[in-house]
Amino acid sequence: MRNGGIRWSAVLAGLRRRRACRALEAAYDAGCWVLGLSVAARVTGDLAGARHGARLAAAAVAVAALVAGSGLLAGLYRGRYRRGSLDEALGVSRAAGVTALALAVAGRVLVAGQRAPLATIAAGAAAALLAMVGARYLVAAIRQSPPWLASAAAAARAGAPGARVIVFGAGEAGTALIRSLIRQRDGHYLPVALLDDDPDKRRLRVCGVPVLGDRHDLADVARRTGATILVIAIARASGSVIRELTRAAEQCGLVPKVVPSAAELLSGGARIEGVRDPRITDLLGRRPVQTDLPAIASHFAGRRILVTGAGGSIGSEICRQLHRLGPGELVMLDRDESALHAIELELHGRALLDSDLTVLADIRDPARIRQVFDRCRPEIVFHAAALKHLPLLQRYPGEAVKSNVWGTLTVLKAAAGCGASAFVNISTDKAADPTSVLGYSKRLAERLTAEYAARTGARYLSVRFGNVLGSRGSVLTALSAQAAAGARLTVTHPEVSRYFMTADEAVQLVLQAAVLGRPGEALVLDMGEQVKIVDIARRIAANAPERVEIVFTGLRPGEKLAESLLAADEVDERPYHPLIRHVSVPPIAPEAVEALDPAMPCERLVAALRRSSAGSRAGGPAAGADLAAASLAMLRPTPGGRADRTGHRAGRP
Repeated sequence: MRNGGIRWSAVLAGLRRRRACRALEAAYDAGCWVLGLSVAARVTGDLAGARHGARLAAAAVAVAALVAGSGLLAGLYRGRYRRGSLDEALGVSRAAGVTALALAVAGRVLVAGQRAPLATIAAGAAAALLAMVGARYLVAAIRQSPPWLASAAAAARAGAPGARVIVFGAGEAGTALIRSLIRQRDGHYLPVALLDDDPDKRRLRVCGVPVLGDRHDLADVARRTGATILVIAIARASGSVIRELTRAAEQCGLVPKVVPSAAELLSGGARIEGVRDPRITDLLGRRPVQTDLPAIASHFAGRRILVTGAGGSIGSEICRQLHRLGPGELVMLDRDESALHAIELELHGRALLDSDLTVLADIRDPARIRQVFDRCRPEIVFHAAALKHLPLLQRYPGEAVKSNVWGTLTVLKAAAGCGASAFVNISTDKAADPTSVLGYSKRLAERLTAEYAARTGARYLSVRFGNVLGSRGSVLTALSAQAAAGARLTVTHPEVSRYFMTADEAVQLVLQAAVLGRPGEALVLDMGEQVKIVDIARRIAANAPERVEIVFTGLRPGEKLAESLLAADEVDERPYHPLIRHVSVPPIAPEAVEALDPAMPCERLVAALRRSSAGSRAGGPAAGADLAAASLAMLRPTPGGRADRTGHRAGRP
């Protein structure tokens, strides 16, 4: 009870304090009006015949009451506006307008026998408005820049506590950061200098903190100010800028930090003063693509949707985002029972695995897949099941044929057989001008999808993107695990670079493709510039608790030094979204891939995959049939045998 009484006392005290402040504010406004009108009337001679002080006092009281009433109507004394904001200035202007209009109508009544010319009212209103707005702005300025810390640099020289900080960026983000840090008496960071590449800001000061140069002056400014931290405060900074500034800071012995993003601030995950270390996502050389998911939600709401590979990194994220859009049925198919258990538990809060919407099946089993599709009758299919580790598939190309090629064909046949209206095949940038078994197999999956788009006339298409940060087996996951174990960080080549995106963004593109894409094409995200893997390794090494070494192991068979998003013969078209390319994909007849023999010697099978995946934009079913005939002639391993769909030899009848 005692604590409760103390809290109530504090609440009541605060309420009384606010009421007193608002009463004082209303009294100040009334005083501004009375004084302004009095001075204006003396100048215009409007009060020349007024000889009774009691009448003038009554008029002043009436004006004060009128001002208070107008202010209440405009919300000035009810805490509606932030101090010093444009909204408050507009509110004051509205209240002043109402007061002036009322005086123009009732002016003769206030002081009997006296004139109330509009000139007096206008002059008094102008003076009162200027005084009211000026006082409010002055209060806001004092609150934002406390006199006791008028100059952060002076405070730093006086030995104020906190790490000395250089802030790069004198725009809105940098200004907000400086003000926030200055207001904290016991803050951990003390801004001592600003840097900005804009020459017009060279003489600028923010709360006493001067702009001392641009990025090229970083080392000199750090030495002069004794700073130990560089905070990058640029709204929507590109990855290349953050990488360059981070590298420059580390060379100068400064610890790089970045301000939280707007999303982090809105989610409550960070405060504006809560600067943090640069993350891998900050170093990406691109801005995330903004897709309008609410606008496409109606395309999935109430629909029957099936996701293959639902337990994988991309498949599970597809299920998460689809679940939020309210589909009629969301069928999750995977051959990994533990992965299915995990995604069902996450989406539904339970994992009994007793629902027909959680399906244990392998896309290598045509009969089982047909059975699932015949029962579920999905309207939309997202095909995310695939093998993806390049070195393993390079060693075992037959597995790529069984899963990535034949598995995709099995799902395509089942989707077409049950009348699915949309099919989205998850592809990869390695399918553009492929040089590896992974690339060949994913390119064949794209071409098979284009073939079934031509056969059905439905929206059957592919989505092609680069590496997904944090996905299972990704380079970021591998390097982070090596650093956590204190092992050396392995990078294949100093110049190897890749495109990166987040899983959330990748799946937003996938969902957009189901609505935006045209039959048979591949949608390719403009992913900006590629990021060197060694830069990511250096960032992880810098954040590691112990010193770790980076070693180069050499490019692996089939691995490119840099990836391509488009093949040499693909045309860059962006008809609907400036950051999403639409490229045509030549179809291939199923017979061409059914002729592949997974049991062939590795070198011959890789050559066959390379030959089968090749195709020009002029390709079509006829070209596919010719290729199938050529493949059949080349792929028969022995005169006395043939290859069946399971990869086992079938003897002569």
